[in-house]
Amino acid sequence: QVQLVESGGGLVQAGGSLRLSCAASASGSIYSINVMGWYRQPPGKQRELVASISSGGNINYEDFVKGRFTISRDNAKNTVTLQMNSLKPEDTAVYYCNALVSVPAMSYQYWGQGTQVTVSS
Repeated sequence: QVQLVESGGGLVQAGGSLRLSCAASASGSIYSINVMGWYRQPPGKQRELVASISSGGNINYEDFVKGRFTISRDNAKNTVTLQMNSLKPEDTAVYYCNALVSVPAMSYQYWGQGTQVTVSS
């Protein structure tokens, strides 16, 4: 299994910045963590992808965060970081770390507990 622990959430004013971090702890047989990413769930809405990064460094950003957020990954440490700049009130959400874990014949999705990001006007 993989345990994901997020940190770095908080309350900021519009235009401010936050840095979210996620540390993955693996137990048992793990072939690889192919993709790590960040999702968010605004109040009253469904969970949505924010950004993801593969073990090879391929990055995907959703349009609403392009130019403002930066995702990075340390493959050796199995950590993923989301640097969020120019935050807007609509960025307010619970942010979840996600990992896609592969074994030779299967893949699994793991989720962190989430960290609250609140952006005030």
